[in-house]
Amino acid sequence: MIPKIFKAVWFLSLIGFMMIFMYVYASLPENVVFSDATDAVVASRDLVFYLSVTVVAVVNALVFVVSKLYKRSDGTFSAWFYGQIILLNFFFCTVVGFVYLLNSGEKFSYDRLGIVIYGSISLIVLWSIGLPIYQISRRFSSKQAI
Repeated sequence: MIPKIFKAVWFLSLIGFMMIFMYVYASLPENVVFSDATDAVVASRDLVFYLSVTVVAVVNALVFVVSKLYKRSDGTFSAWFYGQIILLNFFFCTVVGFVYLLNSGEKFSYDRLGIVIYGSISLIVLWSIGLPIYQISRRFSSKQAI
């Protein structure tokens, strides 16, 4: 039951990313800037589109690859993996939002957005170490039958 809930949330996170990305892509200038410094990295709008869609497609396609490889698992790993991809989609949304703010021309305090970006990275790291900790604790807490 839990893997099915995570699968539904994963699908909604993918749809949410695509909606946010299409909104941001429509408002990006022809040359997208990735840094506020004088030696800024600039890429074309089309390159940003194809690179972003490719990265998100590859990461989200891993769900299908992993589900084919781990068909007979108890569901813990698949639920964890869906959660990991959900957090990666959230991170991609924050990166797209940062690029949008950087290219919007508005004055914005980037210190507030840094908390969200670093927070999403922290969630990814915590979720990554969560499954091994859960499995180790389950191994030690399970009682063996006599």
